Amino acid sequence: MRAYHKPAPDAPAALMQIAPPEPGQGQIRLKIAACGLNFADLLMLKGQYQDTPPAPFTLGMEVAGVVDALGHGVSSPAIGTRVAVFGGQGGLAEHGCFDAHRAVPLPDAMSMTDAAAFLIAYGTSHLALDHRARLQPGETLLVLGAAGGVGLTAVEVGKLMGATVIACARGADKLEAARHAGADHLIDAATDDIRAIVKSLGGADVVYDPVGGDQWQAAFRACKPEARLLPIGFASGDVPQIPANHLLVKNLSVLGVYWGGYMTFNPRAVTDSLAVLMEWYAQGRLKPHVSHILPLDRVEDGLELLRSRASTGKVVITI
Repeated sequence: MRAYHKPAPDAPAALMQIAPPEPGQGQIRLKIAACGLNFADLLMLKGQYQDTPPAPFTLGMEVAGVVDALGHGVSSPAIGTRVAVFGGQGGLAEHGCFDAHRAVPLPDAMSMTDAAAFLIAYGTSHLALDHRARLQPGETLLVLGAAGGVGLTAVEVGKLMGATVIACARGADKLEAARHAGADHLIDAATDDIRAIVKSLGGADVVYDPVGGDQWQAAFRACKPEARLLPIGFASGDVPQIPANHLLVKNLSVLGVYWGGYMTFNPRAVTDSLAVLMEWYAQGRLKPHVSHILPLDRVEDGLELLRSRASTGKVVITI
């Protein structure tokens, strides 16, 4: 089968032919229809992601497809079921094997493209804003990187939770995507003074930050007392250092969020969150924003869209 595969630690990943996998104990095999790309895929290619598997491995963290084989001890989801899976790897291929308990059956109305764009981005935002930050109706949410894969979903989810949403992104096109997702106020990170504008709007109760760097510093200084800050990732490449004395003076809380980690130590939190999100999707309250849909032989083009920040929302590879 075709797969975007890293065959050895010192070899680059490339599209190649490898043997199709067989499901092991507790696993299902999918005929994969689509795979969502994530910034973490870029880190994994460089060996910088916290959960980079040892080579050989196939890239692709989240997939949608149809169950076509069951491993020992698995009775559901049944063969023929349409599911989405966060597997952490193995998605950029024609077939993949994943733990059965990670499979999420899809609503009938959900396309494979939407499903491949859904789990990580919406799951991260909802778990961060609901389970971690306890965002309340009427609070002010500042979303940095608000047109990216997770940032755009934070705008949507925050608005559905009743917050006033300030979206920060670079350029008119990306800000328009954030406005369309429900943002109440817009900040151009390329030209505007983030701190001054947020403070003029009364300050932030919650900061959702997948960017880091200077934007984190500006947001940090624009927080209300008792604000909660959510470091989601560091797309800028700059991991901010947090002054503990400032946390003390303003009674701030910094709440780390690594959605994939919950699969290990608290999977119920993920299950409950995804149930809410799937219901919202079925009700038409969520619509994944996919800016690019590319075939498997153009996966490197898709990764470059993330690397150059040329995409909005998600990039999905169809298999």
